[in-house]
Order: sequence, then C-alpha cells, then structure tokens
Amino acid sequence: MHARTPEQASFAAAIDAFCRDKTGTRAQRDALTHNGTEAHNPALYVQMAELGWLGVGLPLKYGGSGGGMMDICLFAERIAYGLAPVGGYVTTAVAAGPYLKFGTEAQREKVLGGITRGRVEAISISEPGAGSDAAAITCRAVRTQGGFVINGQKTWCSNAHLADHLLLVARTNTSGSRHEGLTMFCVPSNTPGVEIRGIPTMAGKDVNDVFFTDCFVPESSIVGAVDQAWPQLMAGLNSERLILAATMLGRGRRAFDDAVAYVKERKQFGKPVGSFQAIKHRIADLAMELDCCELLVYRVAAMADEAPERMLPREASMAKLKTSETAKRVALEGMQMMGGYGYATEYDMESHLRATVISTVYGGTSEIQRDIIGKTFGL
Repeated sequence: MHARTPEQASFAAAIDAFCRDKTGTRAQRDALTHNGTEAHNPALYVQMAELGWLGVGLPLKYGGSGGGMMDICLFAERIAYGLAPVGGYVTTAVAAGPYLKFGTEAQREKVLGGITRGRVEAISISEPGAGSDAAAITCRAVRTQGGFVINGQKTWCSNAHLADHLLLVARTNTSGSRHEGLTMFCVPSNTPGVEIRGIPTMAGKDVNDVFFTDCFVPESSIVGAVDQAWPQLMAGLNSERLILAATMLGRGRRAFDDAVAYVKERKQFGKPVGSFQAIKHRIADLAMELDCCELLVYRVAAMADEAPERMLPREASMAKLKTSETAKRVALEGMQMMGGYGYATEYDMESHLRATVISTVYGGTSEIQRDIIGKTFGL
C-alpha cells in the first residue's frame, strides 16, 4: 500500500477496516455475491457512497472530494485487496473522465452527481469486429430531426446491466479515415431500442452484448464534439489503464498474502512447506515484482496529478502491462504452491486466478500495451 500523505494513509486504513468488517470472510462475500456469481453488490456500493468514497476523484461541486489519480488508485487498490464485490467501480471511474473533460454541465451534474450517490456507469466501445482495433467500429448513429438514431451491436460491455447510462462510441461519419467520424453519446440504459444481454463467463455476471435498434437519442446526448470521439478516447485511455493497474495491484497483493499464509501453515515432510527453498525463492521473487508494480503505478499516478492534461501513453501502458501480468503470475504461482487446495473453491486462490487472467485482456491486451510502448520509442 502506497500513501504519500497522512490523509491518504488514513483513507486506506478506513477502506481496509470497512472491508474487514463487511467482506472479511468467505461467508460474507458469498452472501453478497450469490455464491460468487455476482461481481457487484449495490447495497454495499451505496454504503461506500454514503462514506464519500465513490467521488474521491471528482470535483466538490458534483459531490466529490476533489482528489486526484493517486486517491483513485489508492481506493481501487484497497477495495480489490479487500475483495469487496463492487465491480462496478472501475467502469464508473473510467467513464467519469470523458464526462468531466468533455461533457456538458447538465451531463456532469446528472452523471457525476449520480456516481457520488452510488450509481454505476459503463462504457460501450467494443464490437464483434472491433476489439483491439477500436477504429473498426461500425455501430451507426445517423442524424435525424432533433438528434440521432443508433443501430448496431456492442459487446464485452462491462457492467452495462448495472449502469444508469452507457457512454457509447458510434460512427457518425464514413467519409474520412477510420479514426475520424466517431462520436460519444450518453445513452440512458433504459432508452427504447437498447437491449442488454449478459454474456456467460467464468466470472459470472460481468459483461454484456448491447443491441441498438432504431434507438433515438437527442442532440443533448452528445458528449464532446461530433466526429471527435477518437481524440477524446485517447485522452482518457491512460486513466483507464492506470485504474486497471491499481486494481490488479490490489488483487495481486491479496493473492500473494493468501499464498504466504497457506505455505506458513501447510506442513509436509514434518515442516511448513514455506520453509523449503523452492517455495521461499518463489515468494521472494513475487514480493519483489509486486513492489516494482507498486512503485510504477503510483509514480505514474503522481505524474498524472502533477500534469492532468499530459498524455502518458508509455507510462500508463507500462503500469497496466506490468501489473496485470504480475498479478496473473502471482495467482498462478499461488495455485501451484497450494497444490490441489489452490484449485478448490474452498479457498480464494482459484478466484484470484480467474480475476487476474482476464486482466491481461480487457482494457487493452498485453500485446497491445507492448505495441503502444514500442511506438513511443519510434518503432
């Protein structure tokens, strides 16, 4: 846990205490998640809202506390470590950025104000034919009297089934390059013509297909400028990658601590398995890698706070890549060190593995992060 100020240290301690009280046991977490099939508990989330935590990175005028990326990352890390089932936070925190930077005052009051009260938001970008290649978007928004009519399909939309609004990226112009002619819209999830269907995954209810059929949205739904969604997206991807990195730092640390606790207690050949050199060296390597991740994540967060308008493609991609790959490694190593018990649902390690493996795919795959980093060196 990285805290630069006494206030941040107190904030982190308060989150840890909350999680110990509310989600500290497997029985508590099972009760909150329908035995692990739900990633988000609305009632618990509202409790966090009432404590003022969900607006940690939002301005005071919208009910937030005026914090920065350091505070957002700290919150994301600690709730992930505490295994708090509030999976809606990450997409909500990521969606807040475009509204804050490009939204109208009415959109900010509605969406950002709702976030501080415990409402969930989602982003709808990916399509069946547009994943890593986001510029291949084909979902169309055609101008009509008073607004736009949207038709098309989105997929892998995290938390759409929980969200008040979808921050939709659709194609409004086909005359320019693939990166031109895209526009952001704020679409209430209950708008006629919007259909949300869950995609079954090993993580339970998490991601969705979203179908738009003659879905009308008024002109006031535009977020930012028409045909300018691509540069708007680029301005926010660094924050997304950093929030995801902080989340995986917390989950990786929890997997590590769970593994250490197990190898201290589990005995074979008359002594704790953690006393064998093979295990000790594994633990040493993982501890070192996690500390490297922590330093990287909070270094980039500090850079973002020092210059909020600065683009940090190399640094943010490094943080996301290093932390998600390390968290996955920690969970895999933890499962190996725990043997069959690491595979059993009696313990949390199998859950850590499911959560960390997918982190190297969403928010930009590890391969895409490496490509971005390479491009920053002129390659």
